[in-house]
Amino acid sequence: MQRIILHIDMDYFFAQIEERENPRFKGKPLVVGADPKSGQGRGVVSTANYEARKYGIHSAMPISIAYELCPEAIFLPVNMELYQQVSERIMKIIKKYSQTWEIVSLDEAYLDLSFLKKYKKTKELAKKLKDEIFAKEKLTSTAGIGQNKLIAKMASEKGKPNGLLIIKPNQVKEFLDPLDVEDLPGIGPKTAAKLRAIDINKIKDLKKISKSKLQEMFGKVGEEFYEKARGIDETPVTSEEIIKSIGRQITFERDTRNSEIIFKGFDEIIKDIYRQISENKFYFKTLTVICRFHGFETHTKSKTLLEPTNGLEILKKEAKNLLLRFLIENPKLIRLIGLRVKIS
Repeated sequence: MQRIILHIDMDYFFAQIEERENPRFKGKPLVVGADPKSGQGRGVVSTANYEARKYGIHSAMPISIAYELCPEAIFLPVNMELYQQVSERIMKIIKKYSQTWEIVSLDEAYLDLSFLKKYKKTKELAKKLKDEIFAKEKLTSTAGIGQNKLIAKMASEKGKPNGLLIIKPNQVKEFLDPLDVEDLPGIGPKTAAKLRAIDINKIKDLKKISKSKLQEMFGKVGEEFYEKARGIDETPVTSEEIIKSIGRQITFERDTRNSEIIFKGFDEIIKDIYRQISENKFYFKTLTVICRFHGFETHTKSKTLLEPTNGLEILKKEAKNLLLRFLIENPKLIRLIGLRVKIS
């Protein structure tokens, strides 16, 4: 049986909720995120509506730059409690449409619709789903449908806003080839720059590079780029709730007290966790640092913030303060360090 996967993504979720709650904001540039403090703010943009995006404002952008681009925009703080309540109601609707669903963030989910067998039926179901969400929450969404999660997600991205885009198996090549390499999930600005340096600008160009060459350039993830460029993705839709926490740890080749080695590794951990926070529009309130010393002696230290945040600088500062306490309090060699943040 052929797989048919639907990806549904709420349009500019946080900002759209704010527009719904305050109709006078409609049609005006609106940014949800940190306090810009007249251009001196240190946080980031969480979500911007389409009016604000016309000025070049986007998610994860420093709030100070967003203010420079459009100082007349409406800047609102994150009301996470409200957004979570709305998300729970929407996800309850989504789950009715398939027994196999996967919630990946507050505003997006996958449904396995393979049981419908025909794309025509999936289109009808997607319309019904979008209509029900709008009828009950007065919020628009975009649905993408394809042969796997990769194509479904890319279709919803290209179908925004308030769209429905279906990419059938015989349309995958035509859909992917002309897209920029950065349109491929997993390829960020740095990876794209490395590819553009060797004249790889489009997905069709990426397909010209051998799997071994991509592995040589990017390691294991290079193999994923090779498959994704061809629309290959065997990842199943797994029925699970929103991720409750994100964590990563590294074990040093040798137990060490070299602060340069320790903090270099820790910076990589922070960078990876923040990437996941940013990509999934997550917020965190509690962070925990793990430290395993020589002899497998393992300890943790945690910090709970006064309010949820998605700020990189706060993550860096609080996590490094906890790690520093370990270094001050315990003179033993360090074998492993890790960081986990609890999603709020």
